[in-house]
Amino acid sequence: MLHFRARGTGGFHPQIARDARAVGARKRETDVQVHFATDPTAVRTQEGVVQAHTGDAIVTGAGGAQWPVSRRGFAGKYRQLSADDGGDGKTYRSVPHDVMALRMEEPFSVLLADGVSVLHGTPGDWLVDHGDGSLGVVSSDAFAATYDVLT
Repeated sequence: MLHFRARGTGGFHPQIARDARAVGARKRETDVQVHFATDPTAVRTQEGVVQAHTGDAIVTGAGGAQWPVSRRGFAGKYRQLSADDGGDGKTYRSVPHDVMALRMEEPFSVLLADGVSVLHGTPGDWLVDHGDGSLGVVSSDAFAATYDVLT
């Protein structure tokens, strides 16, 4: 099993950038629901449990999948579309941004920058490097629905 560790600092991860199989991709605009954590909480994602801190965004996609985004990283990746929708969330749209992505051929894990949360990927999943020190695991179907390959 391959293991990756998010660095938490800007720039693409050298291990991914050097891999000849890595491709450039762009995140598409996608509408999501967002609420902000009022206390530290564990968010169960499809890839593993991720710790969210007070103020972090908890994002819910169209299929109901949830994932946290750090408060620091959220502003550059999402913009608000609506005021409070009557629930506890607000509608936001993801801002197109370029990433590096590597389709994995074997099981892998990613230790996030918090040093605690671990994501797990299976063959066919994508390892996505956002270029801001954060890494993610995206299923093949979700990647095809939300990213455009550039190179």
